[in-house]
Amino acid sequence: MNIINQKTGWIEVICGSMFSGKTEELIRRIRRAEYAKQKVLVFKPAIDDRYDANSIVSHSQMKAASICINDPEEIFEHLDEEVRIIAIDEAQFFPPSIVKVVNALADKGFRVIVAGLDQDYRGEPFGSIPQLMAVAEYVTKNLAICVKCGNPANRTQRTIAKGEQILVGSTEAYEARCRNCHEVLD
Repeated sequence: MNIINQKTGWIEVICGSMFSGKTEELIRRIRRAEYAKQKVLVFKPAIDDRYDANSIVSHSQMKAASICINDPEEIFEHLDEEVRIIAIDEAQFFPPSIVKVVNALADKGFRVIVAGLDQDYRGEPFGSIPQLMAVAEYVTKNLAICVKCGNPANRTQRTIAKGEQILVGSTEAYEARCRNCHEVLD
């Protein structure tokens, strides 16, 4: 006999380089849940205001309404009994407490879907995404296409010299690159 506990939660991580379709995949999963009449709450860091202050937006302009927060703990303030799924975009921008919050949400029975960059522009692990990947039940790693050679790209190339790890931007500051074409500009 296979009995499924209705309060079982889990964590899904969607990661990869810029332009690999992470936000598109997150929005696809949100839409599927909405078709199934499941209530979804979508969150993004307030620092990410590239396309729309009140929505997550893919580079291809797919959108989903979201709640902007500065601290992952704020998610708890928005929960109600009807919520089944928590979606979080650009999770690499949140402080390390995101791991504790995501784990707590899954432990409470929520399906938590997190999207974010797994590597920074130097090709090094970025923020708490590696820790989230380690505790997740499901991990999807997307690849982009290298703008230089056309091979699968798992790196984000910063095209302007700026030393800080965080520089919110899009095509004006970043490109997808493969391992061989990636260069670190500092």
